[in-house]
Amino acid sequence: MKKIIVTGGSGFIGSNLVNFLIKKKYYVINIDKLTYSSNKYDDSIRNKKNYKFFRLDINNKIKLVKIIKKIKPKAIFNLAAETHVDRSIDDPKAFIHTNINGTFNLLESLRFLKKRGVELKLIHISTDEVYGDIGISKRSDENFKYEPSSPYSASKASADHLVKSYIRTYKINAVISNCCNNYGPYQFPEKLIPKIISNIFNNKALPIYAKGKNSREWIHVDDHCEALLTLYLKGKPGESYNVGSGKNMNNLNLVKKILKICNSIGIKINKKTKIKFVADRPGHDFRYALDNRKILKELKWRPKINFDQGLASTIKWYFSNKKFLKQISKKKYEKRLGLKI
Repeated sequence: MKKIIVTGGSGFIGSNLVNFLIKKKYYVINIDKLTYSSNKYDDSIRNKKNYKFFRLDINNKIKLVKIIKKIKPKAIFNLAAETHVDRSIDDPKAFIHTNINGTFNLLESLRFLKKRGVELKLIHISTDEVYGDIGISKRSDENFKYEPSSPYSASKASADHLVKSYIRTYKINAVISNCCNNYGPYQFPEKLIPKIISNIFNNKALPIYAKGKNSREWIHVDDHCEALLTLYLKGKPGESYNVGSGKNMNNLNLVKKILKICNSIGIKINKKTKIKFVADRPGHDFRYALDNRKILKELKWRPKINFDQGLASTIKWYFSNKKFLKQISKKKYEKRLGLKI
């Protein structure tokens, strides 16, 4: 049974990837320091024979090296990251610590181990936000200039550059995944889709920044997990791959779609639950959109989940798993962040 390490395996994408890999019969080692947004809801994997958990900050190089040396995994999926743009505006330091320093320490661990004959493949998970605001009609390919706008995207861009430098200088076996916005089960309700769903369930207003015209590309987390496994199996060392659906939607239309789906599946919407436009966040990018032709052509991966169907299944999941939202302190996600300038 092949062993795989997932750093940040208790986060939204990470926990979905851990479940996905376990079903694929990999032995999965989850390394996570368990921050405020960690998924503590899904207990089904804890007693699996092909799963092990270490509570650890990837900045702890000594323990990280010890774990990798002992386990000898075939690959590491690096998902350990702070991800919420609004929080990065309020507290950039946490993003520098995890996204930049953490990636550096992981790379240093791999460099140290490579000298001692322990080699593996690193799949470093990044974001489309490193490309910055690309305007109304463009789509960014893998050669697109990096122009990050927030402390979050700047920290992820910095991590990408570190990975690329270690690939070239130290011959680390790594690939980079730049993915668009994910949605699906277990996402912390500070992010747009679960926040809107949660507010609908709790009869609250539905906040949208500015006029709701900001556009994002959306992919179901299960499709992303399939893409990440493909990068491990087929991704060419040293390459970056855009993982996108090609489907964009502005935030206003997205919220309207969520409301429409809720109505269609019998979820009651209170009269108080109306769209409310709120002050925009500083430096808010207008549009992200990926050119995903490289991964489609070279690795033969493509997204399978229809957006409307995926969104409906996500809403149904949150409706059937209200305990997931209830076990999260509202203090951690209801307060408006990202207003500091």
